[in-house]
Amino acid sequence: MATDAIVVGSGPNGLAAAIALAIAGRSVRVYEAESTIGGSTRSAELTEPGYVHDVCATVHALALVSPFLKALPLSEHGLELVHPHAPFAHPLDDGTAVVVHRSLAQTIDTLSKRDAKAYRALIAPFVDRADDLMHALLGPFGFRHPFLMANFGRHAIRSAEGFARRSFADERTRAMFAGVAAHSVVPLDQLATAGYGLGLLVAAHAVGWPVARGGSQRLSDAMAAYLRSLGGEIITDTRVGRLEELPPSRTTLCDVTPRQLLRLAGDRFPARYRRRLGRYRYGPGVFKMDWALNAPVPWRASECNSAGTIHLGGSMGEIAFSEREVWDGRHVERPYVLVVQSSLFDDSRAPAGRHTLWAYCHVPNGSTEDMRARIENQIERFAPGFRDCVIARSAMYPADMEARNANLVGGDIAGGAADLAQLFTRPVASLNPYRTPLPGVYLCSSSTPPGIGVHGMCGYYAAQAALSTLR
Repeated sequence: MATDAIVVGSGPNGLAAAIALAIAGRSVRVYEAESTIGGSTRSAELTEPGYVHDVCATVHALALVSPFLKALPLSEHGLELVHPHAPFAHPLDDGTAVVVHRSLAQTIDTLSKRDAKAYRALIAPFVDRADDLMHALLGPFGFRHPFLMANFGRHAIRSAEGFARRSFADERTRAMFAGVAAHSVVPLDQLATAGYGLGLLVAAHAVGWPVARGGSQRLSDAMAAYLRSLGGEIITDTRVGRLEELPPSRTTLCDVTPRQLLRLAGDRFPARYRRRLGRYRYGPGVFKMDWALNAPVPWRASECNSAGTIHLGGSMGEIAFSEREVWDGRHVERPYVLVVQSSLFDDSRAPAGRHTLWAYCHVPNGSTEDMRARIENQIERFAPGFRDCVIARSAMYPADMEARNANLVGGDIAGGAADLAQLFTRPVASLNPYRTPLPGVYLCSSSTPPGIGVHGMCGYYAAQAALSTLR
């Protein structure tokens, strides 16, 4: 008898789709090309034995605000989220840092009087209704809670640069906002980049920016364990080249990007749909580094030791320049660098007295430029003596990232450029972007709304679309 559903790919969206189908009582089988599950939520000993590094995704705020993931009993299947004392910090060249604490009041106390008032007025209303806001933002089109979304949208639609200049008086606060908005991997002068910064700030205050104890692999493993408890199957080491290779099933969901979807079934799609998929744009890639350390990073601003995530880039102008250059296909000497120091708060990541460090910078898609020195120079800039702490290092070019996870095309960790033009038209403009022209075949990756992040909602909504067929 045919399986109800087959899912190709075991990233967080593929697993979320499989779980949603299994909860609905459907038989599900997941196929994964690699020997381990997880897609971008994997961990490995990348430097030395005993040091656990996250291969890609590492901070899981969106898992806590995801309407679907937060409702799953993942803690019963081994997932424990660890909260740093502060979600993130932004060090500056004067030896100080702006720290965003979980407490909104504590954060406001660190800002100037004028910026404190502006920050409270902007952020507090959304923190108070964080569940409703995230339910709307992580929906496929954001139609829920229209008045709340209208209020959020009038700020979010702006460019991060323009929003910061209009909202904050101090360069320190503007720099902090630029650092968080740059998670978007979109130039900060583009419309809607303010929304990324605002959303992540709301999450920081509402739920924090935690890491998974033992590595991001634990999140994938917990999802897999829950799926199996519902009767689902997972088969690894099985690369699917064409959909015809799969055993019979009533529906198929693909946790892949448009490029892989064309390889799986391109000749079966109508020519117009093939052309539309072929025009799908991928964004900048990342150059990623991991270190095994003999001591914590010696930040010049000691308050950085309280934060799990550190944004390196100095001023808003410098970060904006870096992100624009990368978007336009150029490399910079002082890239924006995103750093996570999980082992300060999760002692299972490294041997006693030792530490791990995770970081990446954005680079043009498919870049072959060696960014190791430039990333380490940025860390040294704010933490003199950092290199003296290094026991071993690992570096991954965009091609290395893609080799570990085929969805990271050219090193693009967002599943495609996430600018305004493609934010709501992933992978094509459609009222049901998860459905393909092939009957029973659906797309469930971050190349569909709501896009980038470990929230599982792309998979959840694709599963709901597939269930309408199965019924």
